[in-house]
Amino acid sequence: MISELKHLFGEWIAAVAAVVHAVMARMASQRRILFVEGDGDSFTARVISAGALLPQTSFRLQHGRPEPGLTPEWLAALRGSRIDILMRSDQVLFRAIDFPRQATDFLHGMIRAQIDRLTPWPASEAVFGITQPVPTDNERIALTLAATSKQRIEPLVRLAADFGAASLAGLVEAPDAGSGSEPVKVFDRRITNAAGTITNVPRVLRLALLGAGLATVTSLAVTAYAGMALDAEQQELQQRIAQRRAALRFNQGSGSAETLLAKRKQTSPSSVMVLEAISNALPDTTYVTELRVEGDKMQVVGLTQDAPSLIRLLEQSPQFARATFFAPTTRSQGESGERFHIEAHVTPYFGSGS
Repeated sequence: MISELKHLFGEWIAAVAAVVHAVMARMASQRRILFVEGDGDSFTARVISAGALLPQTSFRLQHGRPEPGLTPEWLAALRGSRIDILMRSDQVLFRAIDFPRQATDFLHGMIRAQIDRLTPWPASEAVFGITQPVPTDNERIALTLAATSKQRIEPLVRLAADFGAASLAGLVEAPDAGSGSEPVKVFDRRITNAAGTITNVPRVLRLALLGAGLATVTSLAVTAYAGMALDAEQQELQQRIAQRRAALRFNQGSGSAETLLAKRKQTSPSSVMVLEAISNALPDTTYVTELRVEGDKMQVVGLTQDAPSLIRLLEQSPQFARATFFAPTTRSQGESGERFHIEAHVTPYFGSGS
């Protein structure tokens, strides 16, 4: 639970930081400069923002420094600018992947969760981008993943920081992309602000949340200390009420216990009944390999010919509601169907109370 909360908190911090960076980038009037990567760590630079008069220049990156050195006019233009680097396609890993159409809104999260299987790098050491998804047959979408390692882009980030650039983005053209298609954005880094200092928005957000948390804790401590006497009286009264109710239930006899057992039977989902309801809802071409029932939630894993149609079939059953995929649908070699992962809310009532 703590690990999941830390993960969700980190994702929230990253999302807010991305929004802040986007707003800051829109507010700042930045010059845009394009670096085109060539062979042997060579680059060709040109200004692509409106009103630019600088001539195109070329250099080679040696020991982290441009050779030959840039002119003072170019160094002034790079300071505070946004640099787009068009990377070589042979330095980026491309992989064609597909997902169910229902996963369109969650593609980045689903890809990051399995990036270590799609690329040679773990999630902490990889940067990636994707092309626009294209609808295909069987309610699925196809796209191309472009990924590289953070170690590969670190020299580029240091070079942009040495130039005093405000931000750096890595672009690459997909091998099968058309002539009018946009390059894939593999990474986008905010480096400095207008004053030339590094903007650490996640750190600012964490400090703000920490300050708010300390203020909340202090307020709660003062409130608890002021109401300590009242809380003690309330706890004693509640304890007496609980003891009295327990004594009344004990004196009601076995009939009350049978009533409670019958009520619990009617309001608690049975794994056997859930399995029977799934058997009635799923088609004959679907095979269930795993079934988990925890509280009012059911998770089922198996093979089928048409995974998206199972959501509709489960929703039509009176025993299930809010059916959705909790993991991507995959198709492996040697398997005749799609491996699906579906969870749904279980209605605890399965028949009459007789």
